[in-house]
Amino acid sequence: MTSRIWLVRHGEPAGMRGRCYGKLDIGLSAAGRAQMERTSECLKEEFFDAIYASPRVRTMESARIVATVHDCDCREDAGLCEIDFGDFEGLTYDEISERYPAIYRQWMEAPTEVQFPNGESFAIMRLRVLRAFEAIRQRHEGRTVVIVTHGGVIRILLAWALEMPDSCLFRLAEDYAAMNLLAWVDGAPIVQRMNVSA
Repeated sequence: MTSRIWLVRHGEPAGMRGRCYGKLDIGLSAAGRAQMERTSECLKEEFFDAIYASPRVRTMESARIVATVHDCDCREDAGLCEIDFGDFEGLTYDEISERYPAIYRQWMEAPTEVQFPNGESFAIMRLRVLRAFEAIRQRHEGRTVVIVTHGGVIRILLAWALEMPDSCLFRLAEDYAAMNLLAWVDGAPIVQRMNVSA
C-alpha cells in the first residue's frame, strides 16, 4: 500500500521582497494568488484524503485555493510552521547585517547552526517538522494528502528523505507555489517530484 504526500510551497507573499520573514504573518500578493491558482489546476485530478497547512495566513490562503477543486477541509498544524527568526523578523538583510554582524555572518556561513535571537534554532525546527510530518503520514497511511507549507519545511523533509546532511539543505531550490511529491514504497520514502512549478 503506497502513501503519497504532496508538499506544496505557499505562493509569493505580499511586500516581503528583501526582508526576513518566518513567523511574521502576511498574506499572499496578487501574483502569489495567481501562482496558487495554477498549482491548484495542476492538482485537480488528484484525490486527497486531507489537506494540511501551517497556520500562517500565507499558507492557509494557499491551501484554501488548492481546496477549491477538492472536497476537503484545510487542517491547521503548527508543527508545519516556518522557522521563527525572532528579532530578525521583518528586517531587511542589510538591517540584520548592521545590527547583528556576528550572528549574521554565522547565519550566512552555517545557516543550520544559528540560534536566532528570541527565535528558534534549525535543530528545534527540524525536530518539530519531522514529528508533525510523521504524525500526518501515519494518520493517512496508504492514502494521498497534500501539505501546504513553507520553503524551509519542505527542504527539511526532502533532505530527510534523501538522507542529505543539514549543511547541504540550501542546495535544494524551492520556488513559490512549487510542488513536490513523496511516496512510500516498501516503507522507504521516494522523492518522485521536486520543485515543479505550474
